[in-house]
Amino acid sequence: MDLAPWLGGAATLASTISFAPQAWKVIRTRRTEGISVKTYSVTVAAFACWLAYGFALGEWPIIVSNIVCLVFSIFILTMTILPRRSREAVADAIVPADADADQPADADAQNKA
Repeated sequence: MDLAPWLGGAATLASTISFAPQAWKVIRTRRTEGISVKTYSVTVAAFACWLAYGFALGEWPIIVSNIVCLVFSIFILTMTILPRRSREAVADAIVPADADADQPADADAQNKA
């Protein structure tokens, strides 16, 4: 049995789902301080390049995994750049603030007080 496809599959899965916890935390807490805009800008560019590379090779595993990573990283970058009210509106559209009772919608203001 060839181990390489299994290792590649595990790496792809780990890379793809690694952005989900950060995206969910941004949605849940409505907070983005500590997230580097420069880092996520480079990450978005890297996934765009990987996606183009996947299309150039016609390799669907590269294409699909990088589409998912690109969407997550664009979402996190966008939420980081957005002003607080806009960020809260986007998060509320996904999960209303009252649906998550342990995290107030205005967590930024409460943490600064």
